[in-house]
Amino acid sequence: MIDEKLLSILVCPVTKAPLEYDKEKDELICKASGLAYPVRDGIPVMLESEARQLTADEKLG
Repeated sequence: MIDEKLLSILVCPVTKAPLEYDKEKDELICKASGLAYPVRDGIPVMLESEARQLTADEKLG
């Protein structure tokens, strides 16, 4: 679970766009860059090298 205040100030390190939290996958999603950043033990890992590419369906959804 991500704190709402933390989520409101975090941005994608690549595009500086806002992030959305996906509870099911425990990831922070950036639709602008098409990247999903993992959250491990409640801590967002905001490294491009640790992010995964979103699928086409995820980008549209």
